[in-house]
Amino acid sequence: MFGKLKKKIWSAAVLLAFLAAPAAFAEDPPPTPEELVKIRAANDACLTCHSEAGLKKPPKEGLDLKKLRNHLVDLGTYTTSDHGQMACSKCHGDGYDDHPHAPKAREDLAECQDCHARKAMRIERQFDKSVHAENLSDKFTCATCHDPHVMTLAANLRDPHKIVAQDNKICLDCHDSDIAFAKMAPEKKKRPAIDDIHSWLPNTRLHWKAVRCIECHTPTEDKLSLSHEIQNKEKAEKKCATCHSANSSLNARLYRHLAKEEQNKYGFLNSVMLSSSYVVGATRNPTLDMILIGLFVATVVGVIGHGIVRALMNSLRRRKNHD
Repeated sequence: MFGKLKKKIWSAAVLLAFLAAPAAFAEDPPPTPEELVKIRAANDACLTCHSEAGLKKPPKEGLDLKKLRNHLVDLGTYTTSDHGQMACSKCHGDGYDDHPHAPKAREDLAECQDCHARKAMRIERQFDKSVHAENLSDKFTCATCHDPHVMTLAANLRDPHKIVAQDNKICLDCHDSDIAFAKMAPEKKKRPAIDDIHSWLPNTRLHWKAVRCIECHTPTEDKLSLSHEIQNKEKAEKKCATCHSANSSLNARLYRHLAKEEQNKYGFLNSVMLSSSYVVGATRNPTLDMILIGLFVATVVGVIGHGIVRALMNSLRRRKNHD
């Protein structure tokens, strides 16, 4: 109850601030090369501890290595992520200046909406309708699913395989792990077996490598946008033709970031998908379809015609022999 009230108060405050000073919510411009050098140097200082190297050879005495293990950052992954050009101190405030960090340092941790106010307001409305909000609204934050040290927008990844791997990992890390699921929903004695739940879907695990969970578990009415309204199994999309058709939703959702590339090449429908996978019904070539249909019809007509000719010839032979 308190959590929902707090969210409503925050939303109202953000809306008032947004109306009063919309420019305040503009994203910061990318750092200059000189600024980026300073940011990298400052971040390296943090990563002397918060990295695998720091864990193996602690640069300071008395570090709580068990606790540190849960707060490691991979430099390569972070650098290529959407926040990779940001200083650690941008989100980790004054409480993190001291070593060891202040006991209440997490209270100074910046929240996503501090920078992403517009997006947060839209997402919050969608999330409130999701299956996750029904029982877990007080436990969920943006970071529950989106690790800020790792995440990269699909528009920046572009490669559908990378997009699927990143987004499905978020879902499967919880829904395919007894340990993670128990932490989020300890009141449930057993994690639902997702393979059993998806038994209706042919080649289930192969689908999870080729398409995102959210392709089916978010509203499909609006093909041009994705939602944080995660739907349960009763509401999830189960019509194969949603993806396996000439008007495939995959083209507008998963492959939309490749939309500038040629969509109809050599007569193939949704040809932009061909480099990633063959989606029956979506990546057909109508011309080849007509040729194959024509060959099939010709074959059937040929077989029937051959049978008729043989029947007539046999009939003529019997008459001749009888005469």
